[in-house]
Amino acid sequence: MKFLIDNIFLVTVAISSGGALLLPLLQKCNSRVTILQATQFINQGKTLIVDVRDSDVFTVSHLIEAKNIPLKDLPQRIAELDKFKAKNVVVVCQNGNQSSKAVAQLVKAGFSQAFSLDGGIAAWQTQGLPTIKYPPPFCR
Repeated sequence: MKFLIDNIFLVTVAISSGGALLLPLLQKCNSRVTILQATQFINQGKTLIVDVRDSDVFTVSHLIEAKNIPLKDLPQRIAELDKFKAKNVVVVCQNGNQSSKAVAQLVKAGFSQAFSLDGGIAAWQTQGLPTIKYPPPFCR
């Protein structure tokens, strides 16, 4: 205890620097949802799923009832989502990297309940969860 009192300045600096290192990690976690959390949101029925992959990849396989808005088109098409601001919005990409960028854009536009699916559609499919799959064009 005497050490803490004698070195209060050093202890304060150590605690505040540790907190500063953890802050970005904690903020990033708040904008992500696990597959379990996403399925719970979807089952509650008040969730919009936005797939930010390119249209050709989306056509091959995507989550049921997902709306496709490629990441490059999101700034121009964000107005299409305005009526969903009160709902949970789960953003999906291939592995979770691009969806984080889309979530940042949605939050900036006023979507307070926007989340990135951790692991993307790849993790979703690994768990064997349902997707809509279309055969390649030559098989139709």
